Amino acid sequence: MLTFVVAVTFVMGLIGAVIYFRYYSFDPLFSGGNIPDIGKAGNMHAFLVNLHASYGPIASFWWGPKLAVSIASPELFRQQQNVFDRPSELFVAFQPLLGENSIMYANGANGKKRRNLYAKAFSHRAVGYYMETFSEVASELVSSLQALPNDEHISIQQFCLALVLKGITRSSYGNYFKNHEACLAFRRNFDICWGELEYSLGHGAPEEGSARDKAFKEARGQLLSTFDAIIKKRRVDPPPPERQLFIDILLENDLPESQIMDDCITYAIGGFHPSGFFLVWALYYIVTHQDVQEKLHQEIQSVLGEDKDVDSSHIAQLVYLRQVLDETLRITALAPWAGRFHDTDITLAGYVIPKHTPVIQALGVVSQDENQWTNPEKFNPDRFSPENSKHRDKFAFQPFGFAGKRTCPGYRFAYAEVSVALALLCQTFKFNIVKEQVVEPVYGLVAFPKEDIWVTLEKR
Repeated sequence: MLTFVVAVTFVMGLIGAVIYFRYYSFDPLFSGGNIPDIGKAGNMHAFLVNLHASYGPIASFWWGPKLAVSIASPELFRQQQNVFDRPSELFVAFQPLLGENSIMYANGANGKKRRNLYAKAFSHRAVGYYMETFSEVASELVSSLQALPNDEHISIQQFCLALVLKGITRSSYGNYFKNHEACLAFRRNFDICWGELEYSLGHGAPEEGSARDKAFKEARGQLLSTFDAIIKKRRVDPPPPERQLFIDILLENDLPESQIMDDCITYAIGGFHPSGFFLVWALYYIVTHQDVQEKLHQEIQSVLGEDKDVDSSHIAQLVYLRQVLDETLRITALAPWAGRFHDTDITLAGYVIPKHTPVIQALGVVSQDENQWTNPEKFNPDRFSPENSKHRDKFAFQPFGFAGKRTCPGYRFAYAEVSVALALLCQTFKFNIVKEQVVEPVYGLVAFPKEDIWVTLEKR
């Protein structure tokens, strides 16, 4: 669920501070330091790329009045691998949507307890149960696309995001979202809330009582009402213990109601846009590299044959598919950075870092570093072949974070969901790019294409 990325560590969480820098630039207290440089670069990832190109693998900058440190090397990442706590101020602009009781803001013993509790819903065993749902959702999409003519121009964003939304809601919150109208209403309210966050990037927070404020609060209230209805239904008709979903784990542990509701929203968001754009970018790269698409199709055919259901045993055999997905994550820097802090002074690369200093882990800088990767701007899934991966430092590629056992809890979910979708789509269709498009990545809350990407398809 890049999925989740949920919580990339939870993909969205890794990039959230982009909002912080621009949202708070309207406050004189946070308008100094390197804030203007971040704005000039266009986004935090681009700023970090420039910062480390100029100053090497460790550099400091001023986040308003506060010193921050950024690191960008496998060696320095290794020294951070056991750090759990992350600076809550990175994600403060999310609080109106996620709620103050969200796991996003939980550190220390409380954060670790909740992470361990929720991890059961996204374990290897649990993801195995979700494969049937993933196949069902992907098959529904395939059937819809088969009804279209071959020359139809199709936005891959539209169908990828719709597919992923169905996958995360059905597998984490149950059959409530098999109702088409319920799914559409959830998406509509989600888009209003998400759109307000995006709009706030350039225009600041809405005034209390304004039309924007009312629309946001009403949409968030509808999201909460949806989860309230799901909770009531699950409490009346709980599943067998071996088939518990994320929502069931929240309910069986007698958690505060506010925590349940805030974490329902948090995990739904973490599992939607990151995974959706993961699939978008994977399709984009195979469409623009027809040799990769053909090689992938041949592998899928050899593994699936005429089978239209994808299970865990198939995923294990789709080795080249996994290479395509890993290369997609590397080249797009879908989740460009993470953040942590220490309760004590530490030393990194000979520099003393005072306690509570935000330490940025520039994941995207390292994933595109020419010292780690040959021709890093080239899309080449073969760089992730078993042979080519054998001697690579594992900290050179950490798309779901790595520090303090706070890796994205939904990383297995993300790989499985996107793998099933891509396998069934490429089994059934050959995708072709519509010519004369300019595709540019935008590093906002997640890395997404500036404009819709249009394709046509041929039925195989």
